[in-house]
Amino acid sequence: MATEDDYTAQPFVPARGGLPALRRAAADCRGCPLHRDATQTVFGAGKATARLMLVGEQPGDQEDRRGEPFVGPAGRLLDRALAEAGLDPADAYVTNAVKHFKFTRAEPRKRRIHKAPTLREATACGPWLAAELARVRPEVIVVLGATAGKALLGSSFRVTQVRGTVLEEEIHGRLERLVPTVHPSAVLRADDRDGAYRGLVSDLEVATRALVE
Repeated sequence: MATEDDYTAQPFVPARGGLPALRRAAADCRGCPLHRDATQTVFGAGKATARLMLVGEQPGDQEDRRGEPFVGPAGRLLDRALAEAGLDPADAYVTNAVKHFKFTRAEPRKRRIHKAPTLREATACGPWLAAELARVRPEVIVVLGATAGKALLGSSFRVTQVRGTVLEEEIHGRLERLVPTVHPSAVLRADDRDGAYRGLVSDLEVATRALVE
């Protein structure tokens, strides 16, 4: 019997079925301890036919409450950046490397403060991301931030070194094209928010061009 101390979601991932089957199974995932405090599993959203997949870090506070990815401030900024880059947000499949919200509180009943997942937690959740990739089979993957990059490309990944470029790497047995960029939440935290936003749009434009090549 699999337990959260095993740090792997693999026993919970169904061998058959499409995205709806994955989503139903993920709701009961106990592959690591993060499920204890989160409100619910936040699985990916979008069409199985999506040509573009966006992979972020983990759900935030609003995503955890609503059960949908990228519905908070960072998600709204991302939708705007995608549109400016010539990409329709409705045509993308969006997900996170980690499916449960990890947070801390300074005091009881205070605001829940995002806490970055560890590589071990991201690795534990990896089978869900692998299953999503196998069902969607995107033409381009946009990697949003360091946690997503490390989950897909290993612990040596550095977003600042490769952002805005098209990488070709074997991921879970399939050659994928990936465009790394910063996470939209990093844009919201930036001192020069306008400059950071323009950088995000520029990186997403690389993904736009990759889709038509």
